Amino acid sequence: MSCSRIYNDYDGVQHDYTRKQGLVWQQVFLPDMAPAEWVDREVLWNAVEDAEKTKDSRLAREFVVALPVELNKDEWITLLTDFIQTNFVAEGMCADVCIHDTDGHNPHAHIMLTVRPLTKDGKWQHKTEKEYLCVRDGEERGFTAAEFKSAQSEGWEKQYQYKVGKKKVYMPPSQAETQGYERVSKYPKSTKYGRQNPITARWNSEDQLVLWRAVWADAVNRCLERSGHDERVDHRSHAERGLDEQPTIHEGVAARAMEKKGIISDRCELNRQIKADNVLLRELKSLVKKLMDAVKNTVPAIAEAMETVRQKMIIFRYQLLRIGTGKEKITDTLQIVKPDFRKYESIMKQLKVKVQERRTLLDEKKAAPAIQIFRQRELTQKITALTEDIEKLKSEKALLLNQFNCAEDQGMAEVKQHITSMENSLNKLDQQETKYASQLEAALAQYTELQQETVAMDSTDLDTARQAIRPAKECETIQRLQTTYGKKFDSRTLAQSQMDVAEMLDETAESVSIRQELQQLQGQQNRQSHVKERSQER
Repeated sequence: MSCSRIYNDYDGVQHDYTRKQGLVWQQVFLPDMAPAEWVDREVLWNAVEDAEKTKDSRLAREFVVALPVELNKDEWITLLTDFIQTNFVAEGMCADVCIHDTDGHNPHAHIMLTVRPLTKDGKWQHKTEKEYLCVRDGEERGFTAAEFKSAQSEGWEKQYQYKVGKKKVYMPPSQAETQGYERVSKYPKSTKYGRQNPITARWNSEDQLVLWRAVWADAVNRCLERSGHDERVDHRSHAERGLDEQPTIHEGVAARAMEKKGIISDRCELNRQIKADNVLLRELKSLVKKLMDAVKNTVPAIAEAMETVRQKMIIFRYQLLRIGTGKEKITDTLQIVKPDFRKYESIMKQLKVKVQERRTLLDEKKAAPAIQIFRQRELTQKITALTEDIEKLKSEKALLLNQFNCAEDQGMAEVKQHITSMENSLNKLDQQETKYASQLEAALAQYTELQQETVAMDSTDLDTARQAIRPAKECETIQRLQTTYGKKFDSRTLAQSQMDVAEMLDETAESVSIRQELQQLQGQQNRQSHVKERSQER
């Protein structure tokens, strides 16, 4: 790409592309921490090759950008330099950049980027690091080799495979030694792919790629605006921009050369057909828009639109009521379970401390000479007191285990997972509640806009049209909710949703009617409950 000669230290091959045409400009950009000699691309890419040890290593990332034909060479260079320095070099990447333009119609730049971050000393960082899965008090967590040194002093242990009957089970050495299990592997338990360098992970993410594309589009548009050009670029696809038009395909140098010689290229011919189809599509869309504008202000159209929005509001309100009920149940459960579980965790920590303290005192008593009677008596008293405390804590723990219906401590790990799961569910419900609340507000705003369009219409005709549509809409609403919630669909919640929406839309008569229906439903449920209780008593 740089039309240069480079010697590859890895395989001893000299690559010579000095006779290649189309190079407009080339430059190597380095961050401050990179060695100065890397400004020579041969030194730079041989250093990259030397850092990678596996045969399938990724050596570079290529970023290809199209340059606006409206700009000149100096403006291209300024645009690229600012973009590369801000988005790549400032992040710690080395960039090898070349501008190509063979025929004056397709200027573009190739940006080759290094994929490993650099340390402050200019050394390559790791892409991934081995992560060991360690345990402590039933909790499992990942640590790198450096992190494990400090974690080990806090009680975290690596897990190894031990033979338990005919099975191989991962457990810490302290647990295996007490059971007399035999270790069958010297390799500790670890994650499958290790822990990826967070900087590398961000550079490799799809979100970062979209961000780079957006920043490049903004940079090009600013440059075009400064130069007084009206043209603009957009990094998004036609689908993301809401366009129905077909995008054209990349034609390439070979196809353009064929067209210049009078030969019809398949790619160019396809693009011509796509452009003709897009022109026809725009004409059809314009005609449809005119027809829709003429129809949308009629009474039936407005009535249909208002009832559709009202239906959406009822569904959103139903979902909000369901979410509120679910949140209340989870919150009540957590308020009951979490204090007892925290008490259990506190007891376990106290037990660990006191057991260790008693073990230390027992060792001290064993080491102390028998002639030191007073010291022996003091140690015995302390050990006895600790033993009583330990037994008391064990009794409290046993009560808590019984309360949670757990036979052993391992069952409490499942309780902790259940608590975490409920907390995660609560967070998801909060997010859903925010989402549906905003959708309900948007629907209400849309309904208000429709109301403003009905000022010049006959209110009686509009109400008649809406009442004719409403039964079918209500049946459709029930079907949609029953399909979504199945047996959990609740008619009382639906009635409550309808009443809330009626009050939001100032439909007084509708609200009163639904309230009466709710009271009747409540009365029926109370009578059914009373009959059920009497039958049980008999």
